[in-house]
Amino acid sequence: MAKKKKEKIIYVDDGRTVADMSGVTGTRLSRDAWRSKSTAKEKWQTYWDAVKRMFGPMMAVICGICIIYMILYFVFLFMY
Repeated sequence: MAKKKKEKIIYVDDGRTVADMSGVTGTRLSRDAWRSKSTAKEKWQTYWDAVKRMFGPMMAVICGICIIYMILYFVFLFMY
């Protein structure tokens, strides 16, 4: 049986870097670039909206963990 030859990979350098930064504009040292456009009230409202959305799933997970714990507790309680 003849062995199959491995395909030789040829890499071509096109001069670009791995992280192409050509689309980045502006200076990072300016303070206005880091400043948020939203107010504190908008940020607070966004936070509470996120908390309200997470409350239901969080309670479902906590209840599920409690139910699994009770089932395992009673299983191991009656085994001994």
